[in-house]
Amino acid sequence: MKKPKIIWLNVAVFVITFLFAAIAVPYRALTHGFDAAEILMAVACFCYCGMSITAGYHRLWSHKTYQAHWSLRLIYAIGGAFALQNSALHWSSDHRVHHKHVDKNDVDPYSAKRGFWFSHIGWMLREYQSHRYNDYDNVRDLQKDAIVMWQHKYYLPLVLLTNIGIPLLFGLWHGDVISSLLLIGFFRLVLSHHTTFFINSLAHIWGKQTYSEKNTARDNGLIALFTFGEGYHNFHHNFENDYRNGIRWWQFDPTKWLIKGCEYLNLTKKLRVSPEDKIIKARVSMELKRKQLKLAAHPNADQLLERLQQEYDHLIVKLNAFYEVKKQVLLSKREQIIADVEKSELLLRYKEIKFNFQQQQRSWQFFLEKVA
Repeated sequence: MKKPKIIWLNVAVFVITFLFAAIAVPYRALTHGFDAAEILMAVACFCYCGMSITAGYHRLWSHKTYQAHWSLRLIYAIGGAFALQNSALHWSSDHRVHHKHVDKNDVDPYSAKRGFWFSHIGWMLREYQSHRYNDYDNVRDLQKDAIVMWQHKYYLPLVLLTNIGIPLLFGLWHGDVISSLLLIGFFRLVLSHHTTFFINSLAHIWGKQTYSEKNTARDNGLIALFTFGEGYHNFHHNFENDYRNGIRWWQFDPTKWLIKGCEYLNLTKKLRVSPEDKIIKARVSMELKRKQLKLAAHPNADQLLERLQQEYDHLIVKLNAFYEVKKQVLLSKREQIIADVEKSELLLRYKEIKFNFQQQQRSWQFFLEKVA
């Protein structure tokens, strides 16, 4: 089978920027050094590029998990060009196909089942699916966004103005153009590229499948540290319309914090979250599956598996009961139509059912941890 044509421009960009970052930057550091201002500026630009991709390209435009003010969208659009990962329209089109056909080698643009190299960078080096970009039919909604289309039309000038202009201007102001171009230009760009690319590659092969085994996506807190929270990828692939990736308070997800923080400034609104009961059901279903596999070889497998199933069934029953009464409580507060006596009874029932659910959660966790 004949391989698709090589995209020489992409090859040149990746090779040249990598060589500068891997050779010229360390040489400059050893012979000249970088000062604190240059390092801080490089870090700031790296964060700006990364968050423009995660909060803008990914969670806003690809998945529509929230709505953003035009000023914030403009900031994302410029930062996306600075990150040099194609236009938001093109990027989102690829990403929607990836989610729709994840792990299907013939359709998924960066299928992890084609190997680490392909999913990380190889898919961009040849014209594997260039035919899809004739009309961008899967991003019709984004074609109604004036800022998205402005960025798409003027993408190349924006790339040049940001990737050359910003380091150059900083270097002229700071008094060291060469160091600025190397650190803020080349090194920052290579870091921006490969940390983002790790989501397509590493986050599909390394980590835990917390919520589902239907796709290769994994949750990995370490990857989240370098990707502004995108490392909780198994959650994302199973709840893609949620503006969060790290749903626990201790999980590192600065993209979530940015989006939520901007809500207080009236820059974001209509933040979408997945129903909590569905998230819990997905997680405990995977816990059940793993424990069943582990207990299958146990001498008392039949007895333990029966007990495991009973614990799981009790948990689901009490979970359903708790979230049903929780809905009733929220509805009563919102509509103000229930008499005070009925509301008091409802709240007492809510507390009782919540207690029973929490008790069953502890029983479930105890069984999982203590039974070998």
